[in-house]
Amino acid sequence: MVTLSWKTDAATLADAVRRRDVSAVELAQAALARIDKLDATLHAFCTPTPELALREATAVDRAIAAGEPVGPLAGVPYGIKDLICTRDVRTMSGAVAYADFVPDEDDVVVERMRAAGAVALGKTNVPEFGYSGVGHNPVCETTVNPWDTTRTPGGSSAGSGAAVAAGLCPIALGSDGGGSVRIPSSFCGLVGVKASMGRVPLYPGTKDERYPGVSSWESLEHIGPMTRTVRDAALMLSVIAGPDARDRLSIPTCDIDWLAAATPKEMKGLRVAYSPDWGYAAVDPEVRRIVGEAVRVFEQDLGCSVEEAHPGFSDPLGAFWALVAMETDLKGMRAIVAEHGDRMTPHLVEFIRRDWKAEDLTDALMVRKAVTNKLWRFMRNYDLLLTPTLAVPAFGLHVQGVEKIDGRMVTPSSWLAFTFPMNMTGQPAASVPAGFTASGLPVGLQIIGRHLDDASVLRAAASFEAARPWADRWPAMAQ
Repeated sequence: MVTLSWKTDAATLADAVRRRDVSAVELAQAALARIDKLDATLHAFCTPTPELALREATAVDRAIAAGEPVGPLAGVPYGIKDLICTRDVRTMSGAVAYADFVPDEDDVVVERMRAAGAVALGKTNVPEFGYSGVGHNPVCETTVNPWDTTRTPGGSSAGSGAAVAAGLCPIALGSDGGGSVRIPSSFCGLVGVKASMGRVPLYPGTKDERYPGVSSWESLEHIGPMTRTVRDAALMLSVIAGPDARDRLSIPTCDIDWLAAATPKEMKGLRVAYSPDWGYAAVDPEVRRIVGEAVRVFEQDLGCSVEEAHPGFSDPLGAFWALVAMETDLKGMRAIVAEHGDRMTPHLVEFIRRDWKAEDLTDALMVRKAVTNKLWRFMRNYDLLLTPTLAVPAFGLHVQGVEKIDGRMVTPSSWLAFTFPMNMTGQPAASVPAGFTASGLPVGLQIIGRHLDDASVLRAAASFEAARPWADRWPAMAQ
């Protein structure tokens, strides 16, 4: 019998529940006790749901006792990012305007997690409406990084990252409009996967009849798994991926065996590009060194043919934010700002109040097309593209970013240089732990695949994990 603890991965827990080695209720109680122990420091959960967790766990145990089939995540506790709708459970989105908002329906992914037998521990904290890559907002305590509680866990899936990194739950749902699954995965030492656009359906997004249309960034947003192992990420994707009529961008086929893809595989001869800086981005020297060492594993241990190369696009950050504006209900958000602006995040208020011109938006579409074309042409010559996930390790709390990287003055969003272009193109991308800084902070490696080639991304992640395992390393506060 496998010894179970808060360190046990989701796949093992689900197998144990199905074998009746442990009950789902016991797992839920243990997770809730761990939240009670650590979350006063972490602030990962903004709306814990202990009663719901015990109800869902009891239902799983009753089904097993009755000999009824249970899903692949039977009894596994998990967290749900607070931008993802949950029926009858408060979804604040880190915003004063939504502090009392309770959706009347679940997001598609929550429906699917429940059907798979997973047990919801509650909603995890986010920055206001998800418009930044950190973990503070005007209505909740600030989420901190388990590896160093004076630093941010990243965002916008901040609470999900902190919860999984500290062992409050083995898996969590995040969403990623510009890197928000991969950012906290990098800062917290996790696996975070943004599948190809349309693999995981989006519906309904945050909504409230008082402010119609305030919702996810339709052509940029992805929902994805945040886990400690590649297999757990694949297990979650096997549950949440697949077509749904409620998402008009949903891919109408399910052509990937996610668990098979997450098996280490011979990679000898694969052509791999490594771009340490896109050719223009400032990157922290320690991040550059750690990621460079990880890339050498692909060449020396996995037998890939690795070449340093850049896709050749210019920095598209301005165009990215214009795309965000285009997919934001500015009328609805401006109504929110008019009512609550003095209690909102200042950079978000400034963004909403900006006098966006039609040319700003159409220019952004042209830049998006150019970046996409650069990348598909570039990827004709390579099976995979590797980059740092982020340009820096985790930084301090209550700021949007760093002002200087490797001696260069930069904008507050420059540290995100490697994540958001993949939202513009919709390509699959995963962040996996590459190593740790001298001060013990995690650093992520981003693995990017060709359009719709999610399977290759998972195989590469699993093969790297097998060559350089990371799941046995935990933050000191989690012990």
